[in-house]
Amino acid sequence: MGRRQVPTRPDYIKWLLLAGAAALVVFMGWYVLRQYILPHSVNVDRYRYPIAGIDVSKHNGDIDFNQVRDDDYQFVYIKASEGMTYKDDAFDRNYRAARKAGLKVGAYHFFRKNRTGEEQASNLLSAIRGKELDLPLVIDLEDDWGNGAGVSRQEALERVMDMIEVLNGKGYQVMIYTNLDGYNKYYKDMLGDHDLWLCSFNSPDLLTSLPHCFQQFSHEGSVRGIEGKVDLNVFRGSRGEWESYLDDVKHPD
Repeated sequence: MGRRQVPTRPDYIKWLLLAGAAALVVFMGWYVLRQYILPHSVNVDRYRYPIAGIDVSKHNGDIDFNQVRDDDYQFVYIKASEGMTYKDDAFDRNYRAARKAGLKVGAYHFFRKNRTGEEQASNLLSAIRGKELDLPLVIDLEDDWGNGAGVSRQEALERVMDMIEVLNGKGYQVMIYTNLDGYNKYYKDMLGDHDLWLCSFNSPDLLTSLPHCFQQFSHEGSVRGIEGKVDLNVFRGSRGEWESYLDDVKHPD
């Protein structure tokens, strides 16, 4: 028998580069599939789920919240901050206009896993200072593109819990926003004591085993008073349960 031929170093490098390129192609294909091809919306029965809302940021432009209200939406979550220093430029404007229109208002923070929970809590508290909110503060926890590369699941969870501890200490109730992947990765084992706002393009009727209070069911909504697409949400309960929920939300003294 002849001797086994051992690949040379250039061969190894070539195959590693090819494998890396193939993995990148697969990843990009899956990303494009999820972002642009798979559905980002589901129809929801407003008779069964009568309390609906939107979530917005500066990317939604100037919003006529009176028209949003008249289009049968009852609440709005407004982006306030992100990471350690970023504050949404439109938060103050959106907050004032939504309150004036009589909508129930909440604020959310996009969590950056490479920043500490204390730093991010400080940024959010600074953004909402002096604002009266009707709904729990929301931490938007998801594995977005490049968010927290190199940060372990456990470290990310510890930072989220540190942020929650600071916000709770200031008297705020906290809710977690995430998708089904984030639910399985972050929420169900460590964060289940907090309300859940779930992003899922499945009918709420198919998700009764999950403990979410709110569901984001579309990224492609059309709402009067807003140019372009907007995220749509429902409260998973009746009008009476909605009133009870609002009464029970904890606020700073």
